[in-house]
Amino acid sequence: MVLGAWVMHHFQQKKQEKENARKEMVAIPELGLSQREMEVLELMSQGYTNQQIADKLFLSIHTIKTHGSNLFVKLDVKNRTQALIKAKELEILE
Repeated sequence: MVLGAWVMHHFQQKKQEKENARKEMVAIPELGLSQREMEVLELMSQGYTNQQIADKLFLSIHTIKTHGSNLFVKLDVKNRTQALIKAKELEILE
């Protein structure tokens, strides 16, 4: 039973790694998103505030706002909600 749980966990982890790699491959070349911008976008999608994202990534809130602004330009949107909708449409986010 323990072995079965480990195997299931292992396959789920591999699947997540492949999904993350796919997101990077889609996002970076086509849109020019950096890895850090992808991290910020992912945390935005999880409902974190700019301050919470800054704390989680050990960055200043100013840096997070800059990443957010860059995301908005690259995704051609005006705000966080539009960015998340567009990212889902482009299948960058689930």
